[in-house]
Amino acid sequence: MRRPGQDVGAGDPAGTGVLHAVTGRSLGGGRIRAAWVTSTQCMFADALAIERKHGLNLWDDVAPRVAGQGFSMAGPDGQRALNWIASWDGGPAQSIDQRVKMAAWLKLFEERGGNVVIHGVTTADLNGPARLYELVIVAAGKGELVQLFDRGPSRSPYTKPQRRLSVSYVHGQESRPEWPGTTDVWMNIIPGVGELINIPGYTLSGPCDIFYVSGIPGGPFDAFAGRPPAEEQLRRHLELFRQYIPWEYERAKNAELTDGKAVLVGGYPPVVRRPVGEPPSGGFVLGMADVVVANDPITGQGANNAAKCAESYLGSILENGDRPFDRTWMQGAFDRYWEHARWGTMFTNAMLQPPPPHVQQILGAAQTNPAAAKRFVNGFNNPTDFQHWLLDPAKTEEYLASV
Repeated sequence: MRRPGQDVGAGDPAGTGVLHAVTGRSLGGGRIRAAWVTSTQCMFADALAIERKHGLNLWDDVAPRVAGQGFSMAGPDGQRALNWIASWDGGPAQSIDQRVKMAAWLKLFEERGGNVVIHGVTTADLNGPARLYELVIVAAGKGELVQLFDRGPSRSPYTKPQRRLSVSYVHGQESRPEWPGTTDVWMNIIPGVGELINIPGYTLSGPCDIFYVSGIPGGPFDAFAGRPPAEEQLRRHLELFRQYIPWEYERAKNAELTDGKAVLVGGYPPVVRRPVGEPPSGGFVLGMADVVVANDPITGQGANNAAKCAESYLGSILENGDRPFDRTWMQGAFDRYWEHARWGTMFTNAMLQPPPPHVQQILGAAQTNPAAAKRFVNGFNNPTDFQHWLLDPAKTEEYLASV
């Protein structure tokens, strides 16, 4: 954002803003599409409504319409102890490969008059922008820039990764036999081992399925630390499915990678950081999205949080008028966003632990009680609802008695 009265220079020919795409290497839209997969994502109804509000919904006509969410839990005998499904009330979800989305959005930003400058950025490189502009927002999930933002220990119970993550984007998975023709996210939990979350998505080559394998460190699903070649990673995924979740293996056994870079391996400790960073030469910058709230992907909140954080910050910016964007304003803008993000963070951190008895009761009740199943899955779209019935054992007991 320009300072009031500042002339529009060659770096901002439209006078509408500058987007610095912070990367470790120069990546234009074409190279983003040609890069490795960067994430999994599933945007629920509320986050998609934000995209549509701003004309960013470029894939509604081509992406799979994800109608709801299913849940399975493996029993001691290797068969399913639980298996149920519920639909989302607010409308279908959507998952777009970030390679597709970010490349298209960079182009759209320029078409709307913005100026995209792509280059590597260090903390020292923020000295100039922090002095030149009214407001600098940092949206880098990892890397050196994140070091400007201190960890908030009271909101960050974990100091180590709670899951080892591996991802494959595939074509050729068969429909779920018990619900043929449905298009749903499906969470499979294998107690003591980890999770497989299956997400219908859209990638470079069209509709696809995403295998998101979440392994407890040191366990059988933690089998990708050496970053095997893409085809070997998929082979290991299928072998793990065959051994631990055979009902998913039967659907996936003929799957093939969508492209040669359609895999991802990683893991990080969930963290909430303080929102205001100070570059070396002074001034302040505001962190957003994964910079300030980086949840484990197990509950699919990351991309949704990013959209909601952007919308919340936009509201705070517009309401600020001609007043300065100082440290106090930055903290207030984050606090406003945190009123939403706190509940998704609490839910996500809870899901990383073995479910306590009251949560087990909910998951079991959902097997035969459609109301309980529907409320649970709709919480992924609106995590603020969990405070009223799931995050407190007494409230859970009261809710179960009511249904």
